[in-house]
Amino acid sequence: MDRLGADVGQDDDWLDWLRGRLPADEGATSAAQQLASENDSTVVGGAQPVTRNGYPGFQVGVQTNYTVGHSIIPGTEGLRAEAHAVAVVQPRCDFDPDAVPGKPVELDCDGRIVNIDPEDFEQDDLPDASVLFSVHLAE
Repeated sequence: MDRLGADVGQDDDWLDWLRGRLPADEGATSAAQQLASENDSTVVGGAQPVTRNGYPGFQVGVQTNYTVGHSIIPGTEGLRAEAHAVAVVQPRCDFDPDAVPGKPVELDCDGRIVNIDPEDFEQDDLPDASVLFSVHLAE
């Protein structure tokens, strides 16, 4: 959200964020790593930009930090589980498709109205990211 806030009024592409055209960003890898570490796992490689059902997202590979352990299948005790996941970012806000980046914009975020005036903008004018976007697993 810091990058979006920094772009409002400074960059003509800030409305693209709200249309779901997100910039490739290392923040996706660190967010995935945080979630993986909460589950005693590690991201393998990094987040790769993908598109699912028309929405931007990121795919990551994950490996557990622990082994399978005792198993009825011989030879698997030292193996680690591996998986991949795809998270998509879906915009929640509608606004006039003819909106101009340098002019005030009214967002309708699932019934919550958010007004953004790039000429008189402060970072605190943006609501929480959960108001602007829905992030969910697609795979």
